[in-house]
Amino acid sequence: MANMFRPLRADEIDVRVGVVREKGISLLLYKDARCDMNILDETVGPYNWKRTHSRENANCVVEIWDEKKGQWIGKEDTGTESNTEAEKGLASDSFKRACVNWGIGRELYTAPFVWLRGDGQELKKDYYTVTAIAYDERGNINRLKIENDDGKAVFDFSTRLEDLVEPEPIKGTAGPGVKIFDATAAIKAYCEENGLTATDFGRKRRELINAGRIPEIGYNVLDEAGYRQLIEAFEAEKYE
Repeated sequence: MANMFRPLRADEIDVRVGVVREKGISLLLYKDARCDMNILDETVGPYNWKRTHSRENANCVVEIWDEKKGQWIGKEDTGTESNTEAEKGLASDSFKRACVNWGIGRELYTAPFVWLRGDGQELKKDYYTVTAIAYDERGNINRLKIENDDGKAVFDFSTRLEDLVEPEPIKGTAGPGVKIFDATAAIKAYCEENGLTATDFGRKRRELINAGRIPEIGYNVLDEAGYRQLIEAFEAEKYE
C-alpha cells in the first residue's frame, strides 16, 4: 500500500551537524514536530488525528480516524530526551517517531551519507540548508543539494540523468566552431556501455567522493579532464 502522506519538501527538512572530526563533519537530515503537525492537518484534517503520551512523555501514540472502519487507528513509538528542555524534547521526539511509523518523513532514511571535508571545527560553525530534493518512484531520495549560510553548495547528490546537464561555455573561451565538452552524453554513453543505471552511477560516484578518490565537482561544471578522472576511478574499482 502506498504511503498516504506526501514526501517532505526541501523547506520542511532541517540539517544538523552529526560527527565532527579533524578533517570533516557529517550532516544529518531531520524534521521537526511542527512539520508533522502541518502534514497531518493537510492530509487527514485537523479534527481527524490526535496524539497521546505515556511513561512521562517517553511514548507517544498518534491516532488517525478511519472513516471506513469507524474507529481510531494508532501507531506508537518511543523518544529520547534532547540536550535542552529534556521533558519537552522527549515528548516532541516520541511524537516525531510515531509520525515516522505513519510514513511522515520516512524517506529521510534513504538519504546518502553526507560528509564535508575540511576543518571540522570550522565547518560545524556554519548553518546548512536543504535547497533541492527529489525522489524516485519508490520514494527514495535521488536528488539532494545542501548549501551553507553563504549560499554555497557544499553537497550536491543526484542519480537522475535529467540533472546531468551540459556545462555552459565560460565567457571568453568559447567561440564559433569551438566544441564544449558534453558531460551528459559522455556519462550516458558510459552507463549504456557498462550496463549501469543512472542510480548505480550516481551512488558509485558518491562513494568515490566520500572515500576521497575524486573531487566533488557538480555534473554541470564537469570538464573533459574531470570526466576522465571520474571514469578512471570507476575502472580502477573493477581491479581492486
